[in-house]
Amino acid sequence: MAEPTALDRWERRTQGPLMALAVLFAIAYALPIVDPDAPRSLLTACHAVNWGVWGAFSADYAVRLWLSEDRMRFVRGNPLALLAVVLPLIQPLRLLRLVSLLLLAGQRARLASQIRVTTYVAGCCLGLLVFGALAVLEVERGEPGASIHSLGDAVWWAFTTMTTVGYGDMAPTTGLGRMLAIGLMLSGIALLGVVTANIAAWFIARFEMDDEEERRQTAAIEALTEEVRALRGEVAALRGTATDRVAGAPREPA
Repeated sequence: MAEPTALDRWERRTQGPLMALAVLFAIAYALPIVDPDAPRSLLTACHAVNWGVWGAFSADYAVRLWLSEDRMRFVRGNPLALLAVVLPLIQPLRLLRLVSLLLLAGQRARLASQIRVTTYVAGCCLGLLVFGALAVLEVERGEPGASIHSLGDAVWWAFTTMTTVGYGDMAPTTGLGRMLAIGLMLSGIALLGVVTANIAAWFIARFEMDDEEERRQTAAIEALTEEVRALRGEVAALRGTATDRVAGAPREPA
């Protein structure tokens, strides 16, 4: 087995703390949106947490780049992570930090060996649904002509948008809200396609397992049948030999 590199050791050690920071970011991002009338100190603390968690993930990217044996290959292989680090610096918007953290946290979750593909995809779907709802609520609430006014409205809209049902009872009216809708539609189609493919693959695997078990049972029955036939042949041969011996034995005089 190959010796783990410094990059591998760093990723293993930081996996848990970074995922905990991602959860903390989710809470700090959601609180001001769910309760915009919260105390000013709480809103300021949430704002600081958002920037602090983004800074931690950005530092993680920088350390991983430094520990990588081929840095140019690392950069080329992680373009979304680099974009997520740079994006909030261009224009410090909360939505940009949200997108950045989703990209960075998603990449680290994907690197975790204990996270299966199904769990990762399910987590991505749930995160996309929740954060898509929060993001559209943030940009739509209070706008003239807006139809999304509460968290329940936003979650319902996000769910119908991700599943491409689109009842049309609620829709974003602002330009940024419509951009979020486009991103949610495209991401939802891609993720739900992966979910559908995983479900189909699971059923196919189950059918193949059943077929394999049936083939094994059939092969075992055929083997037993051949053994029985062979035993019958041996018994018949032994009986024939015994009959020949009895027939060929000299008879005693009367």
